[in-house]
Amino acid sequence: MAKSAGLSSISNIVVVMLENRSFDHMLGYLYSRTGNKSPLGQPFDGLTGNESNPDGKGNKIKVSPIAATDPHPYFMPGSDPGEGFLNTNSQLFGTTQPKPGATATNQGFVTNFDYTLGWQSKDPGWAKDILPGTSASAIMKMYPPEMLPVLSALARGYAVSDRYFASAPTETLPNRAFVQMATSQGHLDDHTKSYTASSIYPALEKAGATWSIYGYDQLPLTPADIEDIKNAPKSHFGLFKDFAAAVKSGKLANYVFMEPQWSSKGNSQHPNYDVALGEQFLLQVYRTLYGSPVWKKTLLIITYDEHGGCYDHVPPPANATPPDNSVGEFGFDFKRFGVRVPAVFVSPWIEAGTVLRPPAKGVPFDHTSILATLEKRWKVKPLTKRDAAAPDLSAVLTLAKARTDDPLAKVKAPQSSAAPAPSASVAAAASTASTGPDHLEQIYADSVSRLPLSDEKGQAHPQEVDHFATGKEAMDWAHKRYAAFSKRKKK
Repeated sequence: MAKSAGLSSISNIVVVMLENRSFDHMLGYLYSRTGNKSPLGQPFDGLTGNESNPDGKGNKIKVSPIAATDPHPYFMPGSDPGEGFLNTNSQLFGTTQPKPGATATNQGFVTNFDYTLGWQSKDPGWAKDILPGTSASAIMKMYPPEMLPVLSALARGYAVSDRYFASAPTETLPNRAFVQMATSQGHLDDHTKSYTASSIYPALEKAGATWSIYGYDQLPLTPADIEDIKNAPKSHFGLFKDFAAAVKSGKLANYVFMEPQWSSKGNSQHPNYDVALGEQFLLQVYRTLYGSPVWKKTLLIITYDEHGGCYDHVPPPANATPPDNSVGEFGFDFKRFGVRVPAVFVSPWIEAGTVLRPPAKGVPFDHTSILATLEKRWKVKPLTKRDAAAPDLSAVLTLAKARTDDPLAKVKAPQSSAAPAPSASVAAAASTASTGPDHLEQIYADSVSRLPLSDEKGQAHPQEVDHFATGKEAMDWAHKRYAAFSKRKKK
């Protein structure tokens, strides 16, 4: 067998990071009909159908597939599950404060979702987003391949990893910090919107590599959070249409980080947004790249920042390397990973049906494996001890000759009907209260508020976030402020 060209065949690495879904929730059934083995005979740690979680009454709630005939199949699990460090502990250990050295059992997902639904139902701002009929058992409902034809076809037609974990057992921004900087500087919640550690972008630039960050239809959030690129030339940032133009012209940057739409009507797949819109987004990315001038030298990586409270049956390993000497919030030592999340790899240099795993008994993949791959390809020094210890992803590139087939030639993205309206009682309560933006919309507004804009005296400063009556109002305000900040950047 001819030797693989490996990373030497890759000039462009494109990362699409979506929101808050676990591995089992999106891909657990991928190979269930073939005994959890891929067409190459490689083992796949997916669902058997016997996995379960106890409810508060001691009943075992088994995993089950989401069906197209369900009331709102693309808006599961029907509400936003518990996020963050304490909720994740509860889901993994059954308590928010596990003892040192405790072993995760992943048996607290149903009871934690029950707790979350309890307080959400009493708050009009949250209750408005709980879909009718939602119960705690919904957290054990998983998407089968036929419900996610795009993600599943990419995973089967190219490669998937069943040993890829979020970098920290917590929510969105700390994990997104890890994929940019290999650390969250000790932070474990979304309240921190500004990270000051060195990021991968200046390091790549120093090594002679180019980079770009794209939002979908609005400017990306990442530069608002990462201090060392906040004032980078605006040529580094753009929208999906700019990404498509760069691909078509063959002038795509060496490293591309792509964000979805952040609003509740967007394609990020954050629970309980429309998952079908995320499928459409992924197909759009793939179709843009496939057959383009950059296709034969591109590695596309699709992953999710964290599990967002969605069930997974694999306990996160406890062999993570602390990234630095940052004192972790809640006394956390950063020695265990977050919950397993989907990771799909797409390139004509990948054999169909590949299940990518790191070396046996070694460190699993996490978000810093993306950094390790970039560092290996462009000879960049590790940013922290975490990415220095992380296995890179180059082993997924096994072919000596680029493929010419298209595994998604006949695949169409799903469409969904609108989410059902809340019950009359919830709607009435919401109408008498200011429901405001949801969690993700508030994150976006908070982050953008920290961008320094000059006042009438020429002094740059952040702006206090206003009280927003709706999510749309928050997003409109954030987009306007971000556009104003972008105009003051160097070209």
